[in-house]
Amino acid sequence: MLSSKKRLDNAYKNAKVVDFDNDSKIILFSDCHRGDNSFADDFANNRNIYFHALKHYYNEGFQYCELGDGDELWENLTFKPIFEAHKNVYMLLQQFHKEHKLHLIWGNHDMVYQNPNYVKKYLSTYFDAKTGKDEELFKDITYHEGIVLKHRTTQQEVFLTHGHQADWWNYLFWKWSRFMVRILWKPLNVMGIADPTSPAKNYKELIKIERRTKKWISDNNNLVTIVGHTHRPRFPEPGDIAFFNDGSCVHPRSITGIEIENGAISLIKWQIDTNDDGVLQIVRVLLEGPRKLIDYKTI
Repeated sequence: MLSSKKRLDNAYKNAKVVDFDNDSKIILFSDCHRGDNSFADDFANNRNIYFHALKHYYNEGFQYCELGDGDELWENLTFKPIFEAHKNVYMLLQQFHKEHKLHLIWGNHDMVYQNPNYVKKYLSTYFDAKTGKDEELFKDITYHEGIVLKHRTTQQEVFLTHGHQADWWNYLFWKWSRFMVRILWKPLNVMGIADPTSPAKNYKELIKIERRTKKWISDNNNLVTIVGHTHRPRFPEPGDIAFFNDGSCVHPRSITGIEIENGAISLIKWQIDTNDDGVLQIVRVLLEGPRKLIDYKTI
């Protein structure tokens, strides 16, 4: 059985390389858990916030990296009801894809996307009721276990992955977890009872996963690493272990993400706020940073 170190090694070794520089603008979200808009769909509460934020990043010329668990394919049998529930989101993601600005990583909840045949079958086209035929959705799209952002000038690398490699249960036994979620936890989730196998709900497990990931980062010359999975945002100071987490899009009433712009990294939050007239609006809040990425470089 592979250790978390070996699993992370493999994800890094086989990662897709994306070149960037100080003019590049990249937004990272993960753990959207887009569902079917039922009571069990955790994404539904924040979908307007997410769509507004994503539209902002598209209009500003950002690339979009999704670090796993974008689609909730444990609770839902197929992609079709998810697409139909959140079609506006997927049509916007399609625009990123057409401009070669969409980079996707699979996590434990959408691990089926590691199979290129599955991706081709379900994500290439969608049925359009207006035209009565299949229309193009994500042509030739590929999911990856890891992505390395490589700076053209400094050669500094930023490693992106979902982070469940350090969570042996959810990496090796994801099919069993998926079965349990579909049969047992989805109905209970509707009643407000949380799934105890999720690291986002189990603090002891979360700490173990973070510890294993930090050790791997330390053993790899403090390689800047950005993950999701635990839903807990992390933003270290330069000089500390370069372990970042972009949080999730299913926080109560807000979403968190990581921006890379002007060669710097920031942790941000989008939430609903009121202006002085009592009008509800969606606003971006800077939580941490910006910090120059090069400040985290150790070699």
